[in-house]
Amino acid sequence: MEINPIKTDDDYRNALREIDGLWLSPENTPDGDRLDLLIHMVEVYEAKHYPIRKLDPVETILGHMDLTGRTQADLAELFGSRSRASEILNRKRALTLEMIHKLHEEWKIPAELLIRPYKLDAA
Repeated sequence: MEINPIKTDDDYRNALREIDGLWLSPENTPDGDRLDLLIHMVEVYEAKHYPIRKLDPVETILGHMDLTGRTQADLAELFGSRSRASEILNRKRALTLEMIHKLHEEWKIPAELLIRPYKLDAA
């Protein structure tokens, strides 16, 4: 089984095409082993050439709201205050542990995405 390293975008696209063709290959077979190696090489290439920036907690909340159709009014209801929701989304106030807990419990946002440090806008 010859596998060449992924060094260029052409190599990357070729590896993706090959992965697509091998996708249902059973484990512990030559095709399954080839699939595992190609997936690993693609992941390494993507991490180096197409890194995904981690969202800060406010971006996470906004993204979740967008994906689930929630509004700032929904956030205000969760926090018990329209002004509090506005302050959080406008980076005027940091999330509290209680807010993080509510977002995790009620909206099912993973707590680890909300506890990261982030910058507030100066008042």
